[in-house]
Parts: sequence; C-alpha cells; structure tokens
Amino acid sequence: MSDDFKEVNDEEIQDISSGSGFSDNNAYEDVCFVCRRPESVAGKMFKLPNGICVCDDCMHKTMDAVSQFDYQGMMSNPNIHFVNLADLQGDGFIPNRQKLKKRKPKEESEPVLDIRNIPAPHKIKASLDEYVIGQEHAKKVISVAVYNHYKRVATHTMDEIEIEKSNMLMIGPTGCGKTYLVKTLARLLDVPLAIADATSLTEAGYIGDDIESVISKLLAAADNDVEKAERGIVFIDEIDKIAKKKETRSRDVSGESVQQGMLRLLEGAEVEVPVGANSKNAMVPMTTVNTRNILFICGGAFPDLDDIIKERLTKTASIGFNADLKDKYDKDKNILSRVTVEDLRNFGMIPEFLGRLPVIYTLEGLTKEMMIKILREPRNAILKQYQKLLELDEVKLEFTDDALEAIAEKAMERDTGARALRSIIEEFMLDIMYEIPKDDNIGQVTITRDYIQGTGGPLIAIRGESE
Repeated sequence: MSDDFKEVNDEEIQDISSGSGFSDNNAYEDVCFVCRRPESVAGKMFKLPNGICVCDDCMHKTMDAVSQFDYQGMMSNPNIHFVNLADLQGDGFIPNRQKLKKRKPKEESEPVLDIRNIPAPHKIKASLDEYVIGQEHAKKVISVAVYNHYKRVATHTMDEIEIEKSNMLMIGPTGCGKTYLVKTLARLLDVPLAIADATSLTEAGYIGDDIESVISKLLAAADNDVEKAERGIVFIDEIDKIAKKKETRSRDVSGESVQQGMLRLLEGAEVEVPVGANSKNAMVPMTTVNTRNILFICGGAFPDLDDIIKERLTKTASIGFNADLKDKYDKDKNILSRVTVEDLRNFGMIPEFLGRLPVIYTLEGLTKEMMIKILREPRNAILKQYQKLLELDEVKLEFTDDALEAIAEKAMERDTGARALRSIIEEFMLDIMYEIPKDDNIGQVTITRDYIQGTGGPLIAIRGESE
C-alpha cells in the first residue's frame, strides 16, 4: 500500500476539482471516468490529476463506500492495495479519448438554418442540374421535400399545426444516381450526411450493426456536435435488402425486425448513441440525439419489383375483348414509375415502415444519350477530370463524338449504370496515361471510336503540329 495514503475530506476534494491544467472554456465537455456520462448529463465534474474527471454522484458513492471501512485495518493488511494516480500517467492511458462537444448556451447560439437563407426548390434543382444528368422528376421531388423539411426545422412551426417529416424512399436501377444525388444535395446544403448500408443492419443483440449505428455515423459526420447532427440527413442505401423473407422458418433478424426497429427513428425519438464508436460498451461515453428533425432518405434498386408491377397491371384488365396481352409491359423501360404502396408491400416492406416514408419516387434507367451527357456535361464529368490530369502535363485531350458513343454502347452492355463509364475509360486511358509522360513532344491526344473498339489507336499530335 502507498505510504502517502490518507483520508480525503470534502475540502480537499474541492481543491482537487479546482486544480490547475483544466479549462472550462474548451469546446468539449468532460466525461466521467466511472460512469462515462458527459458533463451535460451528469452535472458538475470533480477534476483529478492526470485528466481524470469524476461526476458528483460517483464521487459521493465512492466516499460513502470508503467511509464504511476500517482504515487502520486496511492499512495493516498487506493484501489490500489502493490505486495510485501516478500509475495512470503515460501515453497508454487516455481517459477521454472520445470527446463530446459542449452544447452552446441558448442565448449565444445562432440559428444555422434561417428561413430567409434556405434556397427555394427551383434553386436547389438548378444546383443539382450542374452535377446530375437527367432524372428531372426525382430532382424536382427531392428539392421540394428538402425545402419543406428545412423550412419546418428553421421556423419551429409546431405550435398550432404540427408538420410531419418528409422522409423519402427513392427507387431506381443500379447506377442511376441515387447515392450521388443525395451526396450532391448534402454538399450544396452544407449539412452533415451519414450514408449507411442496410445490408449490415441487424436486430439488437445479433452480429452486425445495431439500428442506432446510423445515428452514430451522423454524429461523427457532425464532429460530435449533437445540435448539428439533429439537423442532418441520413441516407440508408440498399433498403430493399431488409424486405421480409417470404419463406423462412428462422428468426428474421435482418429483415422485418430491422424495419420494425427503424420505425421510432423515422418517426422521431430520443436515441442513446455512443460517441466515437459504433457499438455500445462501458468504456464509451453516451449521448442523446433527437431524430425528430433528421431527414431520412432510403434508396434501393428493388430487383424483381418490376415483375410484381407487371403482374398487377395485367391482372386489372385480363378478361374480355379489351384485355391486355401479358407481354404488353415487357418493353416498358420505366415500369418502376407505375409503382404503388401495394407493390412495395408485396415485395416485403411492412405497412408501418412505408407509412413513415410519405414521399416515394422513382429514378429512370440510363439511356445511351444520357450516358453521353454524363461523360461530357456535369461540372465534375469524367472526361473533364482526365483532361485536367493531362493538362498538368501540358497535353490536350480530346474525345470524338463517335468515341463517346462507343463508350456509352459498351456501358449499356454491362448494365451497371453510370459506374460502367468510369471503368471503361480507366481501361482505355491506362496506356495513354502511362506513355505520355515519356515523351515531352506530345501536345495533343485524340480518342477515336477505332481505339475504343480495339481496331486502331489514338491520334497523337506533336506540339508544333497541334498548335
């Protein structure tokens, strides 16, 4: 036992709490070393040496427990040892690795969202047009829904008529721009965005991510600022993977159970989430996040949903002289635009879950013309990126119209949407990006259809000839 052990009274505790080396003006609040609660929840902290903070409750419980023992008997017993605070020094011991930002006082906090500064729906759509090609209906729907949601958050119009959240469900084939649309929207609005994958979510207590982990990702994206996170956007991709399993004898922990667990998040609830970690444990501080003003956007490809829609449409008029043929809708590329809530229920989504996603819209499959525009027109188009890379080597890069058409045709064959465009261009630009830095005389490279189809090579011009 340490020789310098002595009974600690209340006056000495107060002296410890006011010790040097700690500042109350920092941006992060203290976390109790014993119960892991932040200062905003546990109250005033006693600050011990080496950066250890203990809340008032834990300190008094400790003193009450210690006061019940016989100090002289404990000191004479060689088998009893006390913790020496000096042993807790060093880089290996960091009690407050997960820090939580302090809440600003109400009188000092300025509203992040001002009703006069929220861009109108047509301005939001105009900004999206610079990055996203096509999908006019989807951009219009998401612009109006986001405008109404943040107008509701900024004005706090909950006194007479409570405005519900405009949670969204977007349906579209793979590679049509669902995730890219949400990423662009969050960047334009300058709000924290968390992107989660529904395939990894499971019911609490099973291997996988808990449903509350999506809120933990949002809190991390907001730099652990709770107030900022409560105005963020959560995008849950692959939402179709948590559909009800139609024929299963085991517990559906990653399907219907996840949908039921997400109901309270979508509606708005107080959620206890860990700070700086995805899972709850005793060594991670917890904080409360209210999901009432968090906008949830769910997206999924919903494979085989088109078959459910076709079956419903052919059943409605399958008898009599005016009956539709069974193959009438087989060539309809935008069959998903005819989706109804009943179709989604037949797919495996529970009614309670769909009821909390009032805004349902579809995205179109990409055509060859849209592929060519994606290559050329967006502000950060793939061709512009490569042109900028070669421009740093003082080389001009050009693509002929036939070459762009050949790239789009190859992408349509792969049937993976816009993701195929980059992989195709990466494949054909590999040799060019490797060979051009060898020769300083090259001034311009022109990609032709023959080079894309493998029947020829790119057109290369020497500096003097290209100018």
